[in-house]
Amino acid sequence: MKMKNAELNKTENKVPFFATLLKGSLMALSICLILILIFAFILRFVAISDSLIKPINQVIKTISILVGTFYGLKKCKDMGLISGLLIGLMFTIISFFAFSILDGNFEFGISLVNDCLFGSIIGGICGIIAVNLRKK
Repeated sequence: MKMKNAELNKTENKVPFFATLLKGSLMALSICLILILIFAFILRFVAISDSLIKPINQVIKTISILVGTFYGLKKCKDMGLISGLLIGLMFTIISFFAFSILDGNFEFGISLVNDCLFGSIIGGICGIIAVNLRKK
């Protein structure tokens, strides 16, 4: 009887893998939208060089993926690399479509591939960190 209760508790606490990825990606998108709005507000009043805008956008994406990965993987104890990679990739694809809809212009190119690689790598690193911090 005790064995069955332990097995039930294990399955009750598990969240479906895709739901975890979607939850982390949507959290990252929410954080990204908020940070982009704050950055746009700052740009309205402060003159920032055009050469600084792209690096600041990359920092915003990195922070968003970090928060989204930690949020999405808060109950996971393994597969941090794979989960993080997929959260970063999903975030990049979802944010591409969201910002393209807002801009009214869909441009597929090498920059999208670079963004997908960047998002996946950052997501993988954050996934490894998130899972290993949860084990302690």
